[in-house]
Amino acid sequence: MLITRECDYALRIIRNLSTEDVQSIKSIAEKEEITNAIAYKVAGKLEAGGLIKSVRGNKGGYLLARGADEISILDVYNIMEPDGAINKCLKQGEACPRNTGDAPCAVHYELERIQNVLMEELGRKSLADILK
Repeated sequence: MLITRECDYALRIIRNLSTEDVQSIKSIAEKEEITNAIAYKVAGKLEAGGLIKSVRGNKGGYLLARGADEISILDVYNIMEPDGAINKCLKQGEACPRNTGDAPCAVHYELERIQNVLMEELGRKSLADILK
């Protein structure tokens, strides 16, 4: 599991939108020192994932699709890193060659336990809790 730069940018965009005001990507990009192109790309993924929505028009921009109290870091992570796993053998659809029914892999199970703890921690607090 890795919090990529793109995931970090997504968290910063979500943080900026927690004010409930419509904000332009340009203003968020300036505040967060992100290029407009990357900010638009990240916002597109967040919108496709249902965390933000766009508002058209002269005073258009983006706002949260639901309250900051309903969004966790895990929600953002799952959108930005849908295949996120701490090891390749833990990715969905991957077969661990060292973890078979006849010979279970202790390392695989420990990594899986760690990944589960990380995911639980990422989802434990809402954005509103974190920003208090």
